[in-house]
Amino acid sequence: MSGTDTREVDPVTGHDTTGHNWNGIKELNTPFPKLVIWILALAFLYSVVAWILLPAWPTGRDYTRGLLGLDQGTEAVTGFREIAAERQGWLDRFEAPDIAALQADTGLMRQAMPAARRLFDDNCAACHGTSGQGGPGFPVLADGYWLWSGDPAEIALTIRHGINANEESRIAEMPAFNWMSAAERAELAGYVATLPKGDADSDSPAAAIFSENCAACHGDGGTGGLGVGAPSLTDVSVLYGQDAATVLQTLTHGRHGVMPAWAGRLSEAEINLLALYVADLAETKGEVAK
Repeated sequence: MSGTDTREVDPVTGHDTTGHNWNGIKELNTPFPKLVIWILALAFLYSVVAWILLPAWPTGRDYTRGLLGLDQGTEAVTGFREIAAERQGWLDRFEAPDIAALQADTGLMRQAMPAARRLFDDNCAACHGTSGQGGPGFPVLADGYWLWSGDPAEIALTIRHGINANEESRIAEMPAFNWMSAAERAELAGYVATLPKGDADSDSPAAAIFSENCAACHGDGGTGGLGVGAPSLTDVSVLYGQDAATVLQTLTHGRHGVMPAWAGRLSEAEINLLALYVADLAETKGEVAK
């Protein structure tokens, strides 16, 4: 590679060259584009005007407000209050205890469901899943099997006071059956694991053990639905798993799930709205309990 300093005029563009010649490639000495210069000048002028009119410079714990006195925090609060005021017009109607009447008002429900979905996403989805599909230790909400009841008023009661959360909560606990022999627990676990498949042997010794120790809460045949917080054992939407190993662990150590009470965080109107949304999940996405 070689470089020379002989300047000349490019015959095509009419611009001087820089005098650099790199293996036959000559570098043009082209002027800076005027458009770019104007853009830079306008950008600088805008920045000066913005510094004067808008919040711009930090001053330690504060900042310059600018001649317009704009404050994004104030604007955000104002916008939130406007949205809340608009929402409050229809949300106040959910304070009423007549949930059945609210549910029958299709226009109101259609208006309220987007807000109900946000309430569910913010407060319930972390445990019960974004579509109410549940997970290990958290009940499925998008089916027809309920620990207590799928009635919106009963769902609202659960949301309001929780489960095993305080003295006003619903109380539910699966006791440990470690007083049984290991052989009996294993036999019972195997029987419970076959219930969802529909091929459990109702005449087996394990069925007799189930009838004596489990049916009082889970119902004859494990169908649940007795309103005491005992889940159905015959469907696939079980809390902790229905394989024999998991059932054996449940029998040995018991289960004590907790759902927090939301009365202190959500308003009564929000609780009722959320209860209607959860009830609708089962109707639109779930199975109907038989």
